[in-house]
Amino acid sequence: MTLSRRSLLATTAAVTAATTAAATTGTAQAAPGGHGGRRPRTGFENLADDGYALLGGQKVGVVTNPTGITRDVRHIVDVMHADDRVDLTAVFGPEHGFRGTAQAGGSEGRYDDPATGLPVYDTYLKSGQPLADIFTASGVDTVVFDIQDVGARFYTYIWTLFDCMEAARLAGKRFVVLDRPNPVTGRAALGPVLHKEFATFVGRQPIAQAHGMTVAELARLFNGEFLTAPVPLETVTMSGWKRSEFFDASGLPWVPPSPNMPTPECALVYSGTCLFEGTNLSEGRGTTRPFELLGAEGVDGRWAAAANGLDLPGVRFREAYFAPTFSKFQGKTVGGVQLHVHDRAAFDPVRTGIALLVTAKRTWDGFAWRSDNWIDKLTGSTRVRTMIDAGADTDEVVGGWERELAAFRRTRRQYLLYR
Repeated sequence: MTLSRRSLLATTAAVTAATTAAATTGTAQAAPGGHGGRRPRTGFENLADDGYALLGGQKVGVVTNPTGITRDVRHIVDVMHADDRVDLTAVFGPEHGFRGTAQAGGSEGRYDDPATGLPVYDTYLKSGQPLADIFTASGVDTVVFDIQDVGARFYTYIWTLFDCMEAARLAGKRFVVLDRPNPVTGRAALGPVLHKEFATFVGRQPIAQAHGMTVAELARLFNGEFLTAPVPLETVTMSGWKRSEFFDASGLPWVPPSPNMPTPECALVYSGTCLFEGTNLSEGRGTTRPFELLGAEGVDGRWAAAANGLDLPGVRFREAYFAPTFSKFQGKTVGGVQLHVHDRAAFDPVRTGIALLVTAKRTWDGFAWRSDNWIDKLTGSTRVRTMIDAGADTDEVVGGWERELAAFRRTRRQYLLYR
C-alpha cells in the first residue's frame, strides 16, 4: 500500500490527540541523565517550567521539525497547542518538513497539520523578504526556533535559523531560540572557515566547519556579527549542560534530525566525512550507517590500511563492502571503509575527513571530485581541493586553515553561554 504525505501525516492525529489530552504543563520527569544523577534541561523544559512567561501576550509561531520533542517524546507543538497559556498560531517547517516526511532536498509544502489544525508554512530555500512575507502573512508576533543541530557548518538547519532571524527582523517580529545540546560537544571549533565568496545554503557565513556551539550561541553570533541589523533576540538556555558532554549525557531521546542522521554516532563523524559528498565516492547514503561507511566500485583494502597507518587519534578503519539502496552506486556492491570511533574525546572528525580524502586519492586511481566542485562549497574555499590535488598530506592541509580558525575561535568566545 502506498501512502501519500498527507495520509501519512493524518495517521499521527489520533495518537497525538490522546497524548495531548493527557498533557500537563511543563514536561514530564524522566530517569536522571548526565553525570552523578545531574540531568541537563533543554531550553523548552526551562521555558515550560517558567509557565511560558516569555511568550505571554504574543501570537507565537514555531520553526521546528521532529527533533522538537520533550523528554517523554511528545512534540513541543502538540504540548504548547494543548496549553492555554500559549497562543500558538502557526508552525514553520524546514528541509524535510515539520513532521519529517520529506527526503534530503525536499519539504512538505503548505498544509494544515492534521493533529493540531495549525497552519504549517514551508521555509525551505526561502530567505530575505519572501520569508519575511510568510512571517507577516502568518500573523505571529514572535517566532520561536527549536531544532536539534549536529554541530557542522553544512547542516542546513543552522542556516534556516540564520534566514529566519533575518526574515523576522525584516518583518518586525521577536525571535526566541530554545537551546538544545550540541551532540558532539561544544569543546572547540575545528576545520576551515568559510570564505564569503563560497556562501550557499550549506554555509551562509564565515564559521568553522565544526563550529562547537549550540544553536542559541550561534543565534547570538549571527545577531552580533552577520545579520544586516540585529533582530530582537532572546535565548532560553539549557541548565546543567557542560561543553565537554556528548549527547548521551543529556538523557534525551535521539530523534534523527534528517533521514540520513540516524544516530549520535553518525553526528560524531559527520563534520568530516560529509566531505565525501564532494567526491565520486559514496558517503554511505542508502545504508544503515550513512557517513560512517564510505566507498566506491574498485576500492579495496589498501584504503583502510593506509588510513590506519596514519594512527589518527580515537578512530580505526575497517575494510568494508556494502551495496547502497539509493544515492551513489545504488544496488551495486562497493568497497571502502567503515569508521569505528573508539575514543570520542580524542577523535577529530575534520582532520579524519581530510586524512580519508588524502588516502583515498592515493590508493584508488578512480578518485575524482564532483564535477561542480561541490567540495569547495563544503570546505568553504578552493584550498582543500587544490592542496590535495597538489599532493599535500593531512598535516599540510590542516595547517592551511589554522590562522583563520584561530580568528574565528576568538570571535566565537564572546558568544558562548556555557562552561
